[in-house]
Formats: sequence, structure tokens, C-alpha cells
Amino acid sequence: MKPVIFGLSGDRISDDERAFFKDADPAGYILFKRNIVDRVQLRALTDDLKNLAGRDDLAILIDQEGGRVARMQPPEWPAFPAGAAFDRLYDIAPMSAIEAARANAEAIGLMLAEVGITVDCLPLLDVRVPETHDAIGDRALGSDPMRVAALGRAVIDGLRAGGVVGIVKHMPGQGRAVVDSHLELPTVTADADALEQDLAPFAALKDAPMGMTGHIVFTAWDKERCATMSPNILNDIIRDKIGFTGLIMSDDLDMKALKGSVPELAAQCVAAGCDVALNCWGRFDEMLGIANLLPDITPVARQRLDAAMATIQPVDHFARMAELMAKRDALLALAG
Repeated sequence: MKPVIFGLSGDRISDDERAFFKDADPAGYILFKRNIVDRVQLRALTDDLKNLAGRDDLAILIDQEGGRVARMQPPEWPAFPAGAAFDRLYDIAPMSAIEAARANAEAIGLMLAEVGITVDCLPLLDVRVPETHDAIGDRALGSDPMRVAALGRAVIDGLRAGGVVGIVKHMPGQGRAVVDSHLELPTVTADADALEQDLAPFAALKDAPMGMTGHIVFTAWDKERCATMSPNILNDIIRDKIGFTGLIMSDDLDMKALKGSVPELAAQCVAAGCDVALNCWGRFDEMLGIANLLPDITPVARQRLDAAMATIQPVDHFARMAELMAKRDALLALAG
């Protein structure tokens, strides 16, 4: 198995992809709007990926947060609120906000599990500050670390109840980024004491099954390398200081925050301490280069992957989606 998660080019596995994926045996896949038509097509695609890998517990990821970030969209699937909705409710009714976040996440999980998706790139644990860039914006769960942790825990628990694995992101915190890492590299100059606020939600959820890095330079910890590429941040901060024990994956290596060839970036982030690299765009030449440069997944990383996927609970109560969404809406209505 190669320590990489690949995207696909279209709404089915092409013949070239099928031969390549069979040989490369990636750790998993990630799906986007280009891969999705409807329920029947999507379930056929995820079944095909699992059959090709020979693993029912194959990691098949999607970014289904709600709000602006949703790959499965109406009218085929319901819309879900962004994280800020639960933050607003928390202002007046903390326990109601936590329950609303949990019910919402369980409904998302059921929607994903029904079509064979096993991992959702959620929750964000980025602590919002006044200067937070809109790339995070209303996706964040709040500006208080313990609030973010409480709502994040509810999301992880809800996703698990819905039959999928959650990913905490963007480690060790993207709330202070003032530019969009999709377009350029953010640099955070806050000192180590100030950054304790950013680390706190991740420390509270250090037992989460999976985590995703952010492409951000933190000068307090590494003046030259972003978190994804920094052995100091990955090992000393995320593993040791935060105490995170789950699988660490990079954010998408095609983002413009990073410079260099994608295969070389994949090799660098794995060498730095990421368990797996994330390559989203399904470009065949990039995927081939990554597979050629990466070593096999380490036994420790494979153990973390297997442990994360083992948290999935089989579900058969898909009809509960409507009940869960109604409960969420009734709670959110308390905030007007």
C-alpha cells in the first residue's frame, strides 16, 4: 500500500485508473463534484473502488461540511448549515448547540454511508480570530477554544453514529491565516504562548481517528517550512505537545501555498511525518509520479489507518435522517 489518497478524474474509474490503482494500492480516495451524478452512480462508484481494493473498510473521503463546502448538493441531497450556525446557538444555549451539531453530523454521516462514503473531512477545529480569512470564515465553530472543542467533539460523535469517520482539521490551527492557502502560503507570526489557543481544541480531541494538516508557516515553531512539511511541527507540536495519536494526512498538495512538483511534495510531507499524502485532482501524470516516489506505507501509519477505519459502525437506520435534521432545525431556531 502506498501512503497516499488519490482523487479520480470522472464519475467512474477509467481503464487507465483501474490498472494503476490496482498496482499502486493507495491508502484511499477522495471524491469531488466531478465524481458525483446521483445516488445510484455514486454507490456504484464507491462499491467499485472497494472491490478494486479488496477492502470493505476502504477510506473513501469527501468534503461534506455544509454551507459553502458541500460536494453532494441539492436537489439530489439536502443542504446542511455551516459551522457558524452552531456557534450562534451556543451563545444562548450551549447544550442545545452541542446536540444540534451532533444531530446534524449524524444526518451527514447517514447520507454519506448510504452511498458508500466512509470518511468526512470534518470538523474544523480552527479557532476564529478577528483577522481570520474568509477561506475559513463561517466554516469555523467559534472563537473560543473550548467551544470549538465541545462542538467538534459532537461532530466527531455524530459522524461516528452515522457510520463514517471524521477528520479534525487544519492542524495545528488555521484560524490566524490572513490569506487563502488555496492561493498563497499563509505565515503566522504569533508567539508560542498565543498559539496555545489554537492548539487547545486539537489537544481536547487528541484521540480523534484522523487529522489533516494546514499549509501554514508558524514562525514560532519553524520559520521556513509550513506545518505539512515541517518535522518539528508534525512531531514536536502535533504528536508530542498536542498528543495526537490518530492518522495524520496532508491537506491537498495541489494548493498554491506549496511550490514544487506534486510528487516531490508528496514524498517530502511523508518524510516529514505525515502518515499519508493527499492528492485531490486525479491528474494521471501526478499520481503516477507520486506512486513512483513514495515508499510503502509504514507499519505504524498502516496501524493508524486500520484503527481509524475500525471505528466505523454499521448502520441501517437511514430513515432517521429526516428526524435528525428536524431536531437540528428546531434547536437552531432557538437562535432565530
